Amino acid sequence: MVEQLKPRYSVAWIDKMADIPQAEWDALALPLKMPFLEWEWLNNMETSGSVSAKAGWLPNHLTVWRDRTLIAAAPLYLKGHSYGEFVFDHQWADLAHRLGIQYYPKLLGMSPFTPAEGYRFLIASGEDEDELTDLMIGAIDHFCMRHRISGCNFLYVDPDWRLLMERHGFISWLHHSYIWSNQGFQSFDDYLAAFNANQRRNIKRERKAVTQAGLRLQPLTGEAISKSLLSRMYDFYSDTCDKFGWWGSKYLTRRFFEQLYPNYCDRVVLFAVYAEQNPHPIGMSFCLTKGDQLYGRYWGATQDFDNLHFDTCYYTPIEWAIQHQIQTFDPGAGGRHKKRRGFPAAPNYSLHRFYDARFAKILRSYISEVNAMEQQEIEAINQDLPFKQQG
Repeated sequence: MVEQLKPRYSVAWIDKMADIPQAEWDALALPLKMPFLEWEWLNNMETSGSVSAKAGWLPNHLTVWRDRTLIAAAPLYLKGHSYGEFVFDHQWADLAHRLGIQYYPKLLGMSPFTPAEGYRFLIASGEDEDELTDLMIGAIDHFCMRHRISGCNFLYVDPDWRLLMERHGFISWLHHSYIWSNQGFQSFDDYLAAFNANQRRNIKRERKAVTQAGLRLQPLTGEAISKSLLSRMYDFYSDTCDKFGWWGSKYLTRRFFEQLYPNYCDRVVLFAVYAEQNPHPIGMSFCLTKGDQLYGRYWGATQDFDNLHFDTCYYTPIEWAIQHQIQTFDPGAGGRHKKRRGFPAAPNYSLHRFYDARFAKILRSYISEVNAMEQQEIEAINQDLPFKQQG
């Protein structure tokens, strides 16, 4: 009888996506529902200068190989701050400071600047997920302790993967996003019918104000998207960020938007705003789509028009989503305006491991209370949605 030996794995930490073969990485990433872990997107973050050591995002990707075949990977970054994450861990950083622990740098797993659920280890189909997960966590633990990294954090994680990682000792922290779900809508009027009469009138009035201003919204996909349009999208994005000053979250470069052309245009949906007799858009929102998912990311306009933001970022994308049988639409960070327009609060989780025993004990002691408070917040938001009363 021949003894069956375990496969020989090798682990490599790689500091740029360009050193990983795109076809091998995408063999792991393309089966996922979300598009933000695909090679083209992550590599563009790096080559455009949006993600770099200077920006406080040092790429440090974990890869697992069998011979020369990539069988597992995790996009990871060493962070020198907490900006661009949209999970606000400043209270943990403050606690670390009071304990005399150096919180930064920390190791982070997420798609940079992208608060969209779905992060997980990328593992080839047919492989032993538990075994490879154990191997990768061991490599992460060794790396962090060797280099005195305070902790490892995964944000906006895939719900099923979260359960696996909890079994490996990671702690879940509850947050919420605002997600639109397609309730079998066949038209925008079906979507409107879900609201109470008052909010239905409000939405109609908001869309009418855009039309009365002489504006027309046009969805653009695929070959209708040019490099110049993507460069123009950067102008809108930059201007919107600048309006918020320090809190503007301007992380992406013009080169990032331009490099989406042509290889990533099949994922992009632009909702362009045109004024009468002007061939160039005066506003635009930038979304990505994959399968039956739609993700809103950025927007801007050259002038302030009443309700244009709502139509460009919510109503017209929802209309497009219904036409294209999209099942969920994640419009991006923030929520003040979203719940009034049919985006209930939905739970999402981050995962955490701290390597200082005192710090880890405090996290474990208080996280249940923190999560219970967040759950109450989610329930309170969803009790105040402007939908028709059922029954």
